[in-house]
Amino acid sequence: MSTTQSPKILVVDDDHSMRQLLVEYLAGHGINADSAGDGAEAVAAVKDKTYDLVLLDLGLPDIDGADLARRWRAETAMSIICITGRNEEADMVMGLELGADDYITKPFSLREVLARMRAVLRRAGQNAQTPVTRGKHPRAYQFGGWNLNLNTRRLAAPDGRNVSLTNAEFNLLVVFLSSPGRIISREKLLESTRAFDDIYDRAIDVQILRLRRKLEADPKNPTLLRTERGAGYFLDTEIETLWG
Repeated sequence: MSTTQSPKILVVDDDHSMRQLLVEYLAGHGINADSAGDGAEAVAAVKDKTYDLVLLDLGLPDIDGADLARRWRAETAMSIICITGRNEEADMVMGLELGADDYITKPFSLREVLARMRAVLRRAGQNAQTPVTRGKHPRAYQFGGWNLNLNTRRLAAPDGRNVSLTNAEFNLLVVFLSSPGRIISREKLLESTRAFDDIYDRAIDVQILRLRRKLEADPKNPTLLRTERGAGYFLDTEIETLWG
C-alpha cells in the first residue's frame, strides 16, 4: 500500500445500517470504502478490485465468514479484520487462526475500528515484502538491528555478538519473522515449535520469556516481542527478508 494514497477498504456486513455507518465514518476521515451485504457480493468485489484491508463480519447469511477469511488469506495479500457479535476468547483465537490480522466484537465504537484499521495497515506497510522469485527461499531475516541466518541458525545482535538459541527458540523466532505484524495465538505457536511435551499452554509463555531475555533490553517491558492480551503475541518491528 502506498503511503501517499488512501487505503482501499471493503466493509462486509449484512447489517445495512451498520455497513452504511462504517462507510460514512471512514469517508469522514478521508478513507474511501466499498461495501458488500453478503458473501457473494464480497467475493465479486475482491475479484474486481484490489483492497488493502477488509472488515469482515463472520456472521454472513449466505457464506461462512470464516471460509472467506481462509480463502482470502491464501489468495490475496490484503489485511483482514474480523467482526463478530460474540465476545469469547475462543472466538478471538479462532478468528486469528483463520489468518485475520485483528478481531473486533460488537458492539464497538467507530473510533476503535478506525484505530485498529490504521494499526493493521501500518504494520502491513512496514512489513511489505517483494514477491518471491520462483525457486528461491528465505536465507536470513533482518529485524531491529538483529540478523538471523537460517542456514547456520546463528543469531547476530545489533552490536555484532552471536546469541545462542535452542531449537525451540529458533523455531519460535522463525514463526514470528515469517508472519510479519501478525498476531499469533499460543496454539499456533505450540504447533509450530512442536512443543507438545508440555501438556499446558503456558509452556509457550515460558519460551517467549526465554526469547525475550535474549532479544529485549528489558524483558519485563518488551518493545520487540509483544503481547496482545487474550489473543497471542506479535513481533513489533520492521522485517527484511533476504532471499537466496
